Amino acid sequence: MHRSTPELVSYGPSDAPPPRLYRPEEIADTLGCSAWWVKDRARRRLIPHTRVGRAYRFTAEHLAEIIRLYEQRPTQPAQAAARAAEPLCEPGTQTGAAQPRRPVVASATRLRARPPRRQQQYAPVA
Repeated sequence: MHRSTPELVSYGPSDAPPPRLYRPEEIADTLGCSAWWVKDRARRRLIPHTRVGRAYRFTAEHLAEIIRLYEQRPTQPAQAAARAAEPLCEPGTQTGAAQPRRPVVASATRLRARPPRRQQQYAPVA
């Protein structure tokens, strides 16, 4: 009996090779974080990844998307930031004197400590 051997997949000129898969440690080195963070986020499905067996693997596209996901944008547009840099006095008020603009401050509330959760643990010993 003749067994047929599986044919090897060959990539033609129009077929692209499979993407390179990076390990969590390599992604962590690139991002400047720990491998534990990368694995934890992948486990919780917060970052894109590929599972090969029980291992997490990442492509270059995954890395670019992770960077986009955690990118921080300025909260103020550039024009508002320029106005915020202006001095806090407004020249030309009714009396002619410059009076400082005061920022709006929210009323301060006094914080109170909550009681401990396990009060029996802290009870005096008899």
